[in-house]
Amino acid sequence: MKVKNAMIKDVSAIFENETVEEFIVSCIRKNRSGFPVVDEHFRVVGFISESDIINNALPSYFSLLQSASFIPDTHQFVRKIGEIKDEPVSKFMVTPPIVVHPEDTAIHAADLLIKKRLKAIPVVDDEHQLVGIFTRINLIHVALEGKINSR
Repeated sequence: MKVKNAMIKDVSAIFENETVEEFIVSCIRKNRSGFPVVDEHFRVVGFISESDIINNALPSYFSLLQSASFIPDTHQFVRKIGEIKDEPVSKFMVTPPIVVHPEDTAIHAADLLIKKRLKAIPVVDDEHQLVGIFTRINLIHVALEGKINSR
């Protein structure tokens, strides 16, 4: 199956100059954990997720969670979020973005999702403009239908 047959076509994105606070509000409103980041021509230039914000607010947070003795310093986290809330998402986004194309196979997209431990991959056209998104639930759905290897 091709990515174009499994992707979500009605997709949201965030502009690279939008703030961290605007990103957080968009995540809450759209019940998403991340967004492709686009420039003024809607070309995908990065990807931003809640993990990127947490990692920047508390760089060692995820590794410390592995420790049984870890007690989070919420004051530090709140302070740091307050410090970065007006910064542009471009400062924290992952670049270069990992993307797929509509004609790529679902197997290729699945391989990237799994190996890179991603929740979603932007789908771009030849001009690198956002045309969709392929998520883990899309992967599960095509696998459930037995169509992951179909043409």
